[in-house]
Amino acid sequence: MAVHTAAHHSSGQVLPFRESLLAMLGISFVTMLVALDQTVVGTALPTIVSELRGFELYAWVATSYLLTSVITVPIFGRLGDYYGRKPFVIASIVVFTAASVLCGAADNMLFLVLARGLQGIGGGMLVGTAFACIPDLFPDSVVRLRWQVLMSSAFGIANAVGPSLGGFLTQYYGWRSVFYVNLPVGLLSLFFVWRFLPHLRHVEHEGKMRLDWPGALLIAVALGSLQLFVELLPKHGVTLSAFALLALSVASAYALWQWEKRCPTAILPVDMFRNRSLAALFTLAVLGGFTMFSMLFYAPLLFQGGFGMSPKEAGLVITPLVVFITIGSIANGRIVSRVSNPNLMLYIGFSLVALSCLGIVAATRSMQQWVLMSFMVVGGLGLGFVMPNLTIFAQQTAGREHLGIATALLQSLRMIGGMIGTALTGTLVSHLYASGVRSALDNANASHWFTDLGDPQILINRDAQTTLVDQLTHAGHNGAMLLESAREALVGAIHLGLAMAAIIAVVSVWQSRRVPPIKLQRKLEPVIHAD
Repeated sequence: MAVHTAAHHSSGQVLPFRESLLAMLGISFVTMLVALDQTVVGTALPTIVSELRGFELYAWVATSYLLTSVITVPIFGRLGDYYGRKPFVIASIVVFTAASVLCGAADNMLFLVLARGLQGIGGGMLVGTAFACIPDLFPDSVVRLRWQVLMSSAFGIANAVGPSLGGFLTQYYGWRSVFYVNLPVGLLSLFFVWRFLPHLRHVEHEGKMRLDWPGALLIAVALGSLQLFVELLPKHGVTLSAFALLALSVASAYALWQWEKRCPTAILPVDMFRNRSLAALFTLAVLGGFTMFSMLFYAPLLFQGGFGMSPKEAGLVITPLVVFITIGSIANGRIVSRVSNPNLMLYIGFSLVALSCLGIVAATRSMQQWVLMSFMVVGGLGLGFVMPNLTIFAQQTAGREHLGIATALLQSLRMIGGMIGTALTGTLVSHLYASGVRSALDNANASHWFTDLGDPQILINRDAQTTLVDQLTHAGHNGAMLLESAREALVGAIHLGLAMAAIIAVVSVWQSRRVPPIKLQRKLEPVIHAD
C-alpha cells in the first residue's frame, strides 16, 4: 500500500497531472450520466405521459427518482468517508445504467415510476460519492476550483445537449430512446473509473464502521411521508390520511434528530447543523433546488403545452438554461478565487435566478424565441454562480472528517428542495388547470367533456387534439375555442407556479446574508492510497 501525500505535488493534488486528468475524466462521465438523464427525461416527459396515459403520476416520474436518491445520498456519502469512494462509484454506475434500461422497457406509468425509483438509488450513490472524489484528489480548494471546471463542463455538455437530444430522440426514435442513451455513457464512465480513479481512504477511518441503519430508515420514513403529504394535499384537501402522513413525517424527523444526537456513527452528524455557516448553506441548497427543479420541469410543459411548440422547439429554447449553467460555473471558477468576498457570488447568482423566473412568468406565446432564450441564459448564469459555490463553501467549512457527508448532504438538500418544488408547483399547476378548464366548459355547457380536456397531456398530443376538436365541433361546440381556453388555463397555472419559484429565489438572496464570510484556504493533508 503506497502512501501518497498531497504535499508531494506542489500543485496541491494527490496524483500527477496525467493521472489526475484521467481520473477526472472518469468522474466527469459519471456526472454526465446523471445530468443527461435529468434534462433528457424532462423534455421527453410530456410525450411519455401522453403515450402511457397517466397524468396523475406525472410528478412521480421525477419524484420517485428524487425520493430514492435523497435517501441514498447521505448513506453512501458517509460510507465513502470510511471505506473510500471508488467501490461505490462503480456500483452506482452499474445500478443506474441497468435501471435506465428498465425505464426504457416500461409499458405503463407505474412500472416507469418504480424503475425511476431504482435509477434514483443509483443516482444517489453516484452523487453521494462522485462529487466528494474531487476534494480527495485536490485537497487545495483553489486548485480544486480550477479542476472543477472539467466537471462543470461535462455537466454542461450533458445539460446542453440534453433538452435538444431529448426532443430529437422523442420525435424521431420514440421516448424509450431517451433512457437507452444512458447505456453508452454508463459503459464509458465505468471503464474510466475502474481503470484510473484511485481508491483513496482517509487515515483516520482505518477501523470498521457500523452503518447507522435506524438513522437511514428514519430519513426514508420522514422524507417519504412528507412527499406523499405534498402530493395528496391539493388533490384531496386536508383529509385524515394527509394529516396522518404529515404527523408521521414530523414525528420521524424529530426521532431522527434525537437518535442522531446519541448515535456514535450518526449518518447525519448533528453538530454540522449547529455550525452557523453550514446551516445557512444547507438552507440555501433547499431553496436553490426548489427554484431550479421548478424551472427545469415546468418550463418545457409551458413551451410545449401552453405555447404549442414541438418537443424539438421546446428543447431548443430550454438549451441556453443548461448551457449557461456551465458557462456560469467556469466564469465563477475564475472570479471567486480572485475577489476578496466570495459570498458576493451567491447574491448575484440568486438575483439572476429570480429575474429569470419573473421573465418566464411574463412570457407569452407571441414572444419571440430569442427573448425566451435570453430569460433562460440569465437563469443558467445565476445557477452557475450558485451551485459550485455552495459545494466549495460547504467542503471548506466542514473539514476533512465530514467532507463526504457535507458534500452529500448539500446535494440531498438540493434534491429535497427540488422534490418539494416539483410537487408543490405540480399540484398547484394541476389544480389551477383543472379549475380553469372546468369553468370554460361550464360556460359552454360542455362540462361532460371534462374527462377529455381535464388532463394537460391533450395539449401536447397533436393527433389527440385534432380528434377532440372534430368531436367537439360535431357535438355543436366551438372545439378550437375550448382547446384555446385549456391552453390559457395551463399558461396561467404554470405562470403562477413559477411566480412562487421567483419568490423563493428572492428569499434566497435575503438568506445569503446569513452565510458568514468564506475564505478559500489552501489545505494539504495526507491520505492513504488503498490500491
